[in-house]
Amino acid sequence: MISRAGPEGGAGYQVGSSVTVRSLHQMPVEGPEGELHGHDYRVDVVVGRQELDRHGMVCDLDVLRSALQELTDRIQSRDLEEIRPPWAEAVTVEVLARWAHETLAPTIRATGGETLTVRVWESPVDFAAYAGPVSSGGVS
Repeated sequence: MISRAGPEGGAGYQVGSSVTVRSLHQMPVEGPEGELHGHDYRVDVVVGRQELDRHGMVCDLDVLRSALQELTDRIQSRDLEEIRPPWAEAVTVEVLARWAHETLAPTIRATGGETLTVRVWESPVDFAAYAGPVSSGGVS
């Protein structure tokens, strides 16, 4: 296997994909953010792995893109309240990043990925991210 130590002991190799999705949400505040409104979110996913597989890959990019498309199909033009976890007061960009991580982790794990970073952009300059291993224990 091909191996390379990564920065700070993390996965050495990374691949990724991005997609844009329009979804709606509302915050529990007064004013425009308190009204149901839309964002064109850009979702970036990065899969990491310390050693490449026998094919010289981190994971199959076709599988990654397919999983990412399935994820965005679930929320395209939908109210994000539908995916709000019980612990969250609203689906903020941070909550959306964690939900995407938890949703994608089983597929990433099955393709040999070891880590997953999801970055969700709600504007050209503002984003939130959720990163961690895709171990069978999942994300708490």
